[in-house]
Amino acid sequence: MDRPDRQDRRVVPLDLARADQDAGGPVAAGKVLGTYLRRLRLDHGYLLKEVAPVIKASPAKVSRLERGESPAKRKDVLDLLEFYGVTDPEEREGIAGLLKQSGDRAWYHQFSDVMPGWLERLIGMEAAADEIRTYEMQYVPGLLQTPDYARAVVSLAFPDPSAFHIERRVELRLERQRLLQSADAPRMVALLDEGVLMRPIGGATVMRGQLRHLQNLADTARGINIRIIPFTAAAGSTAPNAGVTYLKFPAGGPEEMVYLEQLHGARYLSSQREVEAYRQTFLLMADAALDREGTLDRLQRAIDATRD
Repeated sequence: MDRPDRQDRRVVPLDLARADQDAGGPVAAGKVLGTYLRRLRLDHGYLLKEVAPVIKASPAKVSRLERGESPAKRKDVLDLLEFYGVTDPEEREGIAGLLKQSGDRAWYHQFSDVMPGWLERLIGMEAAADEIRTYEMQYVPGLLQTPDYARAVVSLAFPDPSAFHIERRVELRLERQRLLQSADAPRMVALLDEGVLMRPIGGATVMRGQLRHLQNLADTARGINIRIIPFTAAAGSTAPNAGVTYLKFPAGGPEEMVYLEQLHGARYLSSQREVEAYRQTFLLMADAALDREGTLDRLQRAIDATRD
C-alpha cells in the first residue's frame, strides 16, 4: 500500500492546538479527531478499504471513526498516525489531547439512565457549536422550554412513565439549557411554526407561561433570535414536516451538521450536499418568518387568546 508519489504529504488544514482547547466535550472531540484522520487519509490519497487493514477493521468502521460516530480507540489512532507518517511532537500532542477529551465523561453522563445515545450526541455537538438554527412545527425547542412545559412534553412522549423518570428527563433538559447562559454560548435562531403557539401543551396555564417565556427571550435575550413562521407564509410549503436542527462549528473541525429529530431517535447528516440543502431551506424559512416586532405581536396575541 505504499504510495511513493504521496510521501511528501500536504499540511493537514486542521489547527490541532485550537481544536484540543475548543472541542467542547467528548462527542465533539471525537468529531474533530475523526475529521483530522479523514483529512490525513485524503491527503495521502488512500481509499477507506486501503486503510482498514491497518487497524484490522472494515472500511465501514474506519468511516464511522472518521465521522466521529464510533469511539476512537487509542491503539487504532496511534497505528493510523504511524501509517500516515505523523511524527511532529506538537501535532501528536494535539491528537493526544483530543483522544483524552473523547474518552472523558461529560456532565450529561450522569443522566445516562434517561438519555439515549442519539440525544447524547446532540448535546455534545450543541456545546461545540458556534451557531444553532432550529425549526419546530410541533413543540417549543427543548433549549427554550419552561420546566412545566418540558414536563408536559416528556409525559406525552413517554406513555405511563414513572414520576422519577419524568423529573430526570426534565432535569436533563434544564441542565442542557445552561449552554445558552454561558459566556461563550452559541448564537441561536429558533424558527417556530405558528401552530406551536396554538397547541396547548400541558393546559392553558402551562402554555401561557411558556408563551410568556418565549416572548421574554425574543424581546431581551442576547444571542437568541426567535421568529414565528405564520400560516400565511408564501414559502410555507418549503418547511420540513418534522423538527430540524442545523449546527455550525468553529474552524478546526467539522464545519456543519444537520440533526433530524424522529419520535424516538434521530438522524445526523454531514455530507456537503445534504447539509447545503437544509441550509438553503433555513434561509427560505427565515425569509418567510415574521420580523422581531411581528413575532412579539404574534406571541402577545397567543398569550391573550390562552384562557383557562
